[in-house]
Amino acid sequence: MQAEAIAKIKAEMDGNKNNPYIQVVGDFLLRHLEANPEAAEKIVAADKTIGKSLDAMRNEARKKQHKGMAILTDAEGFAIVLKYFGIEGPVYSGAAPAAPASRPTVTAPPTKPAAPDFDVKLDDFL
Repeated sequence: MQAEAIAKIKAEMDGNKNNPYIQVVGDFLLRHLEANPEAAEKIVAADKTIGKSLDAMRNEARKKQHKGMAILTDAEGFAIVLKYFGIEGPVYSGAAPAAPASRPTVTAPPTKPAAPDFDVKLDDFL
């Protein structure tokens, strides 16, 4: 059953490579399955998808919105996903893959080109 759940998650992730949210939630569900293999039967339900779990998350965020804006923490968002799939219990708190931190690019100061051996002034020709 766990293999079927993993295959279903990966298939949806592969079919939506351009949607970073499906990738993040899919990675979360894969990690959650590793820690909680019993959740597999809930994930393989035919009517449950990662995309629809994002809709559930959006609907919950709308309830919290203020002036057209709402923010969910990772824990809140993942708890909504688990609730959507009917999975009870705490949100798996394993280390989530961190977004790569952009490091400042260090560049050497521009160097002056070496002075040419040839040096001519206009006064020399007058």
